[in-house]
Amino acid sequence: MKYDLWQRLFTRFLETFHLKRFFERHRSFKEMHQSSYAKEIGQTLSQQLKVHAQMETGELLEKLHTEQDGLTEAQAYLQQQTCGLNEVAQEKPLTWWQHLWYCYRNPFNVLLSLLALVAFLTDDLTGGMIITVMVLLSTLLRYWQESKSNKAAEALKAMVTNTAMVLRQKVSTQDQILFKQRYGVEVKQLKSTQFEMPIQYLVPGDIILLSAGDMIPADCRILTAKDLFVSQAAMTGESMPVEKFAIPNTSDIDSPLELDNLLFMGTNIVSGTARAVVISTGIQTYFGALAHRVTATDHAVTSFQLGVNKVSWLLIRFMLVMAPVVLLINGFTKGDWGEAVLFALSVAVGLTPEMLPMIVTSTLAKGAVFLSRKKVIVKRLDAIQNFGAMDVLCTDKTGTLTQDKIFLSHHVDVLGKKSHAVLMQAFLNSYYQTGLKNLLDVAVLEAVDQDMKFEKLRFKKLDEVPFDFERRRMSVVVRTPQCQVRMVTKGAVEEILKVCTRVELQGEIKALTADLRRDIEAITQNYNREGLRVVAVAYGDFNTVQENFSVADENDLILIGYLTFLDPPKESARPAIQQLHAHGVSVKVLTGDNEFVTQKICYEIGIAHDKVLLGGEIENLSDEQLKDAVEQHTIFAKLSPIHKERIVDQLKANGHVVGFLGDGINDAAAIRSADIGISVDSAVDIAKESADLILLEKSLMVLENGVLEGRRTFANMLKYIKMTASSNFGNVFSVLVASAFIPFLPMLPIHLLVQNLLYDVSQIAIPFDHVDEEQLEKPQRWQPSEVGRFMVVFGPISSIFDILTFCLMWFVFHANTPEHQTLFQSGWFVVGLLTQTMVVHMIRTKKIPFIQSCAATPLLVMTVVICAIGIFLPMGPFANYFKLEALSWTYFLYLPFILFAYMCLTQWVKRMYIRRYGWQ
Repeated sequence: MKYDLWQRLFTRFLETFHLKRFFERHRSFKEMHQSSYAKEIGQTLSQQLKVHAQMETGELLEKLHTEQDGLTEAQAYLQQQTCGLNEVAQEKPLTWWQHLWYCYRNPFNVLLSLLALVAFLTDDLTGGMIITVMVLLSTLLRYWQESKSNKAAEALKAMVTNTAMVLRQKVSTQDQILFKQRYGVEVKQLKSTQFEMPIQYLVPGDIILLSAGDMIPADCRILTAKDLFVSQAAMTGESMPVEKFAIPNTSDIDSPLELDNLLFMGTNIVSGTARAVVISTGIQTYFGALAHRVTATDHAVTSFQLGVNKVSWLLIRFMLVMAPVVLLINGFTKGDWGEAVLFALSVAVGLTPEMLPMIVTSTLAKGAVFLSRKKVIVKRLDAIQNFGAMDVLCTDKTGTLTQDKIFLSHHVDVLGKKSHAVLMQAFLNSYYQTGLKNLLDVAVLEAVDQDMKFEKLRFKKLDEVPFDFERRRMSVVVRTPQCQVRMVTKGAVEEILKVCTRVELQGEIKALTADLRRDIEAITQNYNREGLRVVAVAYGDFNTVQENFSVADENDLILIGYLTFLDPPKESARPAIQQLHAHGVSVKVLTGDNEFVTQKICYEIGIAHDKVLLGGEIENLSDEQLKDAVEQHTIFAKLSPIHKERIVDQLKANGHVVGFLGDGINDAAAIRSADIGISVDSAVDIAKESADLILLEKSLMVLENGVLEGRRTFANMLKYIKMTASSNFGNVFSVLVASAFIPFLPMLPIHLLVQNLLYDVSQIAIPFDHVDEEQLEKPQRWQPSEVGRFMVVFGPISSIFDILTFCLMWFVFHANTPEHQTLFQSGWFVVGLLTQTMVVHMIRTKKIPFIQSCAATPLLVMTVVICAIGIFLPMGPFANYFKLEALSWTYFLYLPFILFAYMCLTQWVKRMYIRRYGWQ
């Protein structure tokens, strides 16, 4: 209601001064410009991409000055000089002067600059210099802090680089040395013509190799492809992957994204393999051009920024109301409207939370440095506060709750008897596949002996059908020593059974009957209940000779047996889960694995395991039904990527702040959808790109540290906001009372400015302050209404003692005439500054300050220093410069009693407040 009222008043203000039409024209011009720019980009790129898609391979390679085996290092370097780095527009940092201007251009600094200008024009050089110093300090401190944190963030992000597999004409040792000298990075050479390099150094004409899990690093034309499926959801919004080919199957396409022999930067390979030539990089790509246009528009406001903005505008609206009231009261009562305007402007400056951006940045940067020591790379600083607000963590199972190392425990036939034939067929499948080898494949390859490794030489690979998340199986086709064509398939038991019609038992082939199927399901479920993962192995022999095999050939297969894998839980998993639960974070497991294995693992690490929701059941639930289901279940098994994303979305719709930890292709959508996406440095490219945080150590203990640091960060930001709000309200209330009853200004503009400058400097140490353990127990969220209530309750406390000081100076020290106003102003200056500085310690904790909870040393030191400066200014040699006057020694007899009484009353009100409203 209050927000709507302010919005209507602001709109009326714009209409009154004919500003609304200007803003509307500006917005419509901006939208028109962006629309025409988008149209121009669309037409130009569409034409270029269609030309590249329709060219013959030889013609295209000739145009790009490359060959089938890639560029030479010299050619690539020349291309680099022409095309620049393969980076999109938003990755370019601001120049130093742009950053400095960004740090200055806020309403508070503009207001201070206007005040300084007025002071210089009225020959108030001292006041003008002080205000100028205040502006410079505010701007330079923020610039220095943000520059330092940005450099730290860039250095941390540089630790995690996305790479591409590149073909170059034979690279010599000298070429590798030159590459490092030019770009400052080393390349990882895999073969004589094949090496891995950071994607930013790709150039048009480079030949790259792609496989499942890779993010496509540039716009490319496919040269060869095998069962290639690409997710273009980032570009088109389509949830299902599309198949791509070297030879286009479509014509008369309007949209370049529908061209099926082109790959686009920012999309990712779901399954299959390809070799492609880079046709454009950086902002010349379709994604880069769109990103360049997006930089001209405003970034979406995050929930963290929204919370900060709400609190800031609460204080600013308060200033916009109270400053005119101060102006009118002083103007009418004193008759000097010029002085009243200056005083009102000074009050407005004193009320503005000009240090809020710097305090926020400092606390977030400190959090980022802390997490970096815990092996966490913070890609987005705002994510730290979201970490502290998180109350639900969704995580995958393998490698997070369990060890990254999976062991092959059994290789058995259909009836559960040990079988070397099953291991041999599984070995051929794992060895010859060229897609993304998972931990199961690695376990199989490590389990075989030397004899079996030599046996594979008798087989020749002919083809393969790569794994995808819909089939959950993969096949390789080999020629056996008997010259027979055989397809060997392994995958999830239920998926393998779908394509099997027979089984092999003790060398005999038998039909897969219903009874036998039930026996198979019982055997595999028994393994699952023991916490073992089961993979089925099948094969099929072909009499006909064919060059290409596809999913359609995976039928009428013969089930030969199973592999069982042991993935034991990490030793740190159970204590980490207990710590997260103790801090108010519930953990939910989202996995594509079966429910029995997942339940066994969850039982061992202390996660509720009695209720399981399967992906097939989720398919039949509406969004409303799923909203209830996600609250009741902690285990979600047999999920597809779409299921994971739906669960995260429904948890968010229920009001939770959701984190998601994953590392696979199938986790990317959920990571992007979560409030805080978390991945690991060993994750696939698309998962790392989607994440806000990247863990260099895949451990839940690291997450628990991050949650606590996020809450510390939030608590320290809230301290400054509470102190600013309550102090500002108290000061204005005191000014109103004094202005109404005292025949002179209770404090000069320069006094208000110096007081505000000193007070703000004392707050620089807040990011390094301690936080009580009680404040770390529960998730913390922004509550602007709580800040408003806190301001109204605690602000008037300081006004009580301000008024007491007025009476002291008026009646005891007889500073009650315009001739003695300097003495009056000096007395209030000292009390005002000391109470404002002391209140930091009173409201930084719900406990008794200095006794039950003591501030960190930096904050204590800053408090003592600022209080000493506040007393020194009127008593020292600079008093005349600041229009202050030395106070008598009897004043300092009263001062401790005023401060002590202020602290006692604040503590008493705090206890009453906590009893009724609690303490955030």
